[in-house]
Amino acid sequence: MTETMTPGEARLQAMAAPEGDIAAATHTLVIGPYLSRAAMRSGGAASNADILRSSEARLDEASGLAAAIELDVVEAIVAPVQRIRPSTYLGKGRVEELTGVIKAQEIGLVVMDCALSPVQQRNLEKAFGCKVIDRTGLILEIFGRRASTREGTLQVEHAHLAYQRSRLVRSWTHLERQRGGFGFLGGPGETQIEADRRMIQERMTKIERELDSVTRTRGLHRQSRARVPYPIVALVGYTNAGKSTLFNALTKAQVMAQDMLFATLDPTARATKLPHGETVILSDTVGFISELPTSLIAAFRATLEDVIEADILLHIRDVSHGDSEAQAEDVGSVLRELGIETSATRIIEVWNKADLLDADERTRLLNLSGHERSDRDSAAPVLVSALTGEGLAALTSRIEARIARQRSTFAVVLPPEDGAALHWLYENAEVLDRREEEGGTMHLAIRIAPEKEPRFLNRFSGARRLNRSS
Repeated sequence: MTETMTPGEARLQAMAAPEGDIAAATHTLVIGPYLSRAAMRSGGAASNADILRSSEARLDEASGLAAAIELDVVEAIVAPVQRIRPSTYLGKGRVEELTGVIKAQEIGLVVMDCALSPVQQRNLEKAFGCKVIDRTGLILEIFGRRASTREGTLQVEHAHLAYQRSRLVRSWTHLERQRGGFGFLGGPGETQIEADRRMIQERMTKIERELDSVTRTRGLHRQSRARVPYPIVALVGYTNAGKSTLFNALTKAQVMAQDMLFATLDPTARATKLPHGETVILSDTVGFISELPTSLIAAFRATLEDVIEADILLHIRDVSHGDSEAQAEDVGSVLRELGIETSATRIIEVWNKADLLDADERTRLLNLSGHERSDRDSAAPVLVSALTGEGLAALTSRIEARIARQRSTFAVVLPPEDGAALHWLYENAEVLDRREEEGGTMHLAIRIAPEKEPRFLNRFSGARRLNRSS
């Protein structure tokens, strides 16, 4: 279907494309304008994760984000900041120094690894003589290029329009013009900036309606899946912690897994059997990151429904990374912001990338993870390597043990002619074992979710409980 767009719609589409004029291989300078730890502590606004994270690691991550969309990072510079300037974020001397670097290296794009106000962004563009984007703009650009489903595309467009709505004060001369009024008085009419804001709001409202429709459809799918009595195990973690690689190792799937920030965005779910026959649904989700834009957290709340409703969360951590603790803090912060319960009985911490550790560090972490403890020790993390398969057997055992603790197991005896009852059990419970006597009498061991237990007991009053869910 082809439609002719009006000039206004064409302009709106250009706004909605996340920083759409950023070309691959653009000569890029990444600047890390980081407050010193002393300034962060005295300011009181910094998170614990920010204080834990080193400037070098933060700059490496920002460079990785730029490389993820094939920008040519010519140089990355830490620019320490003692006090944030309202006009340019950086001090005047630092701006002049960086302007010299930009001109000498013919930089076409500057990435500021911080959140800039519209005024700061405009002033830096004037001073540097090139395009400037902040961390939020860069992440939106990545999400815009990676989202592959209709829902993901809508979510990114909505987040980007919200971002652009506050930035219509940039030095775009056409925004100062006024449209002619109407009626017998005429009047000054509507400025272009007001018209663009109105169009953005109208488009955002339309996207919200479309997302509501998508959410309702997925809700029906979720209800259908709820009738299949399989526990949901969702993988969460910092971007590039190895979630997709672990997902592939556990499910034998072929989800894209690369050494790249935000290699995958759209959630993927697969049913897989654990070693002792337990079937679970594994769900791989988008990776989190520090200073994830609030608009994107809100936009992807629907995408993370599997996480919200999961029986078990696997928190995947890259323990070979120097900022592993800070990354874990960031993941916890995003989960809390999404209203996701993060109790120890629900989360299994998975220490990934053991293959990148030296022998001493591996031994230390093995001791900390309690690899010789019982699988039922819910507090102990599991040290694994999704790449080599090390520790995966211990992880699947831990998942099985956690599921067993959450669900009740019963012994049921059925006469051979009661096919309807047998069908009900296969539809609503997990049949762990089934044996038939010579006369056809069936002995079954089943496991059932807590919310279905009352109906089960009402129907099978003679069932014998084998264990009690915790």
